[in-house]
Amino acid sequence: MNLSASDDTRRDAEASRERISRIRVRSAPVTIKRLAPASMGRAAAKARNCLRFMFLYNTGMPVSRRAFLMSLAGAAMPGQSAPVRNVLFISTDDLNNCLSAYGHDVVRTPNIDRIARNGVRFDRAYCQFPLCSPSRVSIMTGYAPDTTKIYDLKTHFRTTIPNAVTLGQLFQKNNVFAARVGKIYHYGNPGDIGTDGLDDPPTWNQRFNPKGVDKTEEDRLTNFTPNRGIGSAVAYYASPAKDAEHTDGMVADQIIRLMEQHRHERFFLGCGFYKPHVPWIAPSKYFDQVPLERVKLIPFEEWEMTIAPQWAYFTRPAHWGMSERQRLEAMRAYYATILFLDAQVGRVLDALERLKLQDNTAVVFWSDHGYQLGEHGQWMKQTVFEPAARSPLIIAGAGVKARGKGCPRTVEFLDIYPTLADLCGLKGAPKDLHGVSLRPLLDNPNAGWDRPAVSQVRRGGKQIVMGHSLRTERYRYTMWNAGREGEELYDYSADPRELKQLAKEPSAQPLKQQLRARLEKIIKARGWKDEAVKVDTSADDDD
Repeated sequence: MNLSASDDTRRDAEASRERISRIRVRSAPVTIKRLAPASMGRAAAKARNCLRFMFLYNTGMPVSRRAFLMSLAGAAMPGQSAPVRNVLFISTDDLNNCLSAYGHDVVRTPNIDRIARNGVRFDRAYCQFPLCSPSRVSIMTGYAPDTTKIYDLKTHFRTTIPNAVTLGQLFQKNNVFAARVGKIYHYGNPGDIGTDGLDDPPTWNQRFNPKGVDKTEEDRLTNFTPNRGIGSAVAYYASPAKDAEHTDGMVADQIIRLMEQHRHERFFLGCGFYKPHVPWIAPSKYFDQVPLERVKLIPFEEWEMTIAPQWAYFTRPAHWGMSERQRLEAMRAYYATILFLDAQVGRVLDALERLKLQDNTAVVFWSDHGYQLGEHGQWMKQTVFEPAARSPLIIAGAGVKARGKGCPRTVEFLDIYPTLADLCGLKGAPKDLHGVSLRPLLDNPNAGWDRPAVSQVRRGGKQIVMGHSLRTERYRYTMWNAGREGEELYDYSADPRELKQLAKEPSAQPLKQQLRARLEKIIKARGWKDEAVKVDTSADDDD
């Protein structure tokens, strides 16, 4: 194991090794062949436990054989919870909750379902900002966008918070090997495939940037929105190439190699898949698995785009003018790339089991944000409507007591960082992280929980408008430029499609003020100042 103790602990261990080559505990002999840092346990504390037991024995105090052996192995004593050894951190790009694990009846994802059966599926998990870079930076730093100041796709967070200790850095500080393959931080997709993009080298010991045939097949796309950049165009291609020739197939291959190479040491592996981000390129067999007649359009009427303030909408005109047939084909292509993604997830899970790592590895499955397929006439992300702000989050495997359970509590992606620090027993996590550990919900998904989620999005152009949105288990309240540019209020218990705007209803004013006060308190604590936001407004597309 790639672990080290303090210098003092090492010296004590060396001295003990010289004095003791064979000891007897309760008349049972235990031979110590080697007591070096690599075999002293998971951390310096475990090595100190070993020395403590040696001391007790030499002073004649009783020590059980089992307790002594557990100290050597770095195991937790009864009543203690052993830290999780490894983390497989599976990221996806632009994935919404169209998964069979979340009840979708067309998109069957048996491998993502495997993760859900082995852990907790969060049914109300929300990103901080429904755009790739701001969301991913918040996940990896533990800070909200109003602290990171990342609102676009071009600014690197080291220019705004240079001393941030990222999640990968924290693992490294705890002597855990950290590596990533593919997209964990933002990459223009597909423009930056094969490059480092906006990656953060200090986060990783190693990083890999695969590039598959999907990067060379872009000229074969069927494109329903040719005036948009390819990274935000509704475009697809059913490729004749095999899974392993595509970028995400290569991501899976490299992650499997890393697990094989580092299976004897602690690891934090970022498995960054690029799908189902546009352009929707996947092997043709996955398109064949989604018959067009099974795809159903999401209901929409033009008046829906008048419900909320103008800033609430990203797609104008509705559906970017696509016909119903084009929308059906687009949805089919999106579903097909999810099936392709699921197959690659399955290959990684198979390797985890083949290497017998599943019992000491936590698996975290997430997407940077949701994705709209026509709700409110909107496509893609960049709104705080439910389909864009809500995203899949599943935490499974080692350290998770509840298995195969859904959690109805409202959680944020800011909670991922402190949760992993807690599960893995990591020392030195920043004290000012904006999220909290979800461990109580991993033990009991229905435990009491009163923490809303906050998402935000900004609109650029001649006028910069920031929208902040607070989501509780029942309500969503959104204010644009502190309410000066409009407000929204929805009650999901009666209106799951967000079609009845309550912000101006007289009877809803006390509730609105209560939610607004709560939202203002949270965003101020997270760095928001009601002033002009300077951002690169040219950076809205992912290419």
